[in-house]
Amino acid sequence: MRKSFNADFKAKVALEAIKEEKTIAELSSRYEVHRTQLVDWRKRALVGVREVFKGKQEKTNKENEKLVDELYRQIGQLKVENEWLKKKSLLFEH
Repeated sequence: MRKSFNADFKAKVALEAIKEEKTIAELSSRYEVHRTQLVDWRKRALVGVREVFKGKQEKTNKENEKLVDELYRQIGQLKVENEWLKKKSLLFEH
């Protein structure tokens, strides 16, 4: 049967692994968690820390990129519709 660990427990163990005051084997034995799982939690914690310190500028840039992509998509759609209307209007002129 698999053990289930809550986020607080994972964070606590990951922080201890990051500190490197004890070996992974020692932590694994102490908390009864497989070494591979400990290493994974440590990696995920280190990646997550970067997200905390991301600046507003980085977040704004991503939002702006999404907006620009959406606007270009709309422009393309409007161009196609405009060309179609031009062709249809030529049929009714004759």
